[in-house]
Amino acid sequence: MERLCGLFATRDWPHGALRDRIADWPGDPSNRADAVPLRLAGALHALKLSGDTVLTAAYPPHTVDDDALWLAVGTSMTEHATFINRFIDSPPQTNEVRRAAAIIAAAHWLRDVHPLPFRLSELGASGGLNLMWDRFALALPGLTLGPDDPALTLRPDWTGPLPPATAPQVVDRAGVDLRPVDAHDPAGALRLQAYLWPDQPDRLALTRAAIRVAGPPPAQADAIDWLTPRLTHVPRQLHLIYHTIAWQYFPPDVQAHGHALIAEAGAAATPDTPLAWVGMEADTNQNGAALTVRLWPGDHALELGRVDFHGRWLRWTPPADMLG
Repeated sequence: MERLCGLFATRDWPHGALRDRIADWPGDPSNRADAVPLRLAGALHALKLSGDTVLTAAYPPHTVDDDALWLAVGTSMTEHATFINRFIDSPPQTNEVRRAAAIIAAAHWLRDVHPLPFRLSELGASGGLNLMWDRFALALPGLTLGPDDPALTLRPDWTGPLPPATAPQVVDRAGVDLRPVDAHDPAGALRLQAYLWPDQPDRLALTRAAIRVAGPPPAQADAIDWLTPRLTHVPRQLHLIYHTIAWQYFPPDVQAHGHALIAEAGAAATPDTPLAWVGMEADTNQNGAALTVRLWPGDHALELGRVDFHGRWLRWTPPADMLG
């Protein structure tokens, strides 16, 4: 993908509507904003996954030189301009399954603090694949968490103590996204796979396994508007609100409103109706994302560790006495 993006920047593009549209992109095409290079790379990979023979011959596992790769890409951009134009209408949409390792570890920690059934609310859930984290196994040094017949097994590079082994019981789950993807729809499944690059077959295999056990697509709504009625406490349930590399993209006013509503609900939590808010998000530390939890009753704000943005490693550092 690094080679491909270099070619985008340095080679002459085939004439046509696609080149004109990207050259005259109305917003900021960089990866800080509209991420047009990623949209285009995703569109081309979607074509390859759909069986485009020209790209199949040039993409991994095959190895070709830059001239052959650009010839294949230019041919596909010309012959499939309509498909590519339609695909890049939407921003990149991923559902990185390996991030579920952080949620599994946090959930086991929470289960040890509050031994109650879990109700899940995922914000920015994309295709809802990580709503099914309790169907996944997490293989750690000397311990594997998860069901006996997992849909898939995550194997991050783990540092730190082991989480409690007792498995949480999920009794309700739901998610929300501004642009949810239906993983059971062929077009939706293709979009979820298209942004996992062709030289990363292990990520593709994990995502395909998660798609097979995915539930209904998340709701399409503003995250905080959707969450508001779910903040009503349910007796004998722990409500787990969580998000992975999503909250940071919410507008500041939405973040502020969400903070206020969740804190208000937390203030009303009891030992019979605990509320946990887990986030895996970027912060000022450049070494991966912070894995944090805010837990009520008591309003405990704790850091559980740090996680690679794609879940490749996890540094687990929960407080020794659980609630610090």
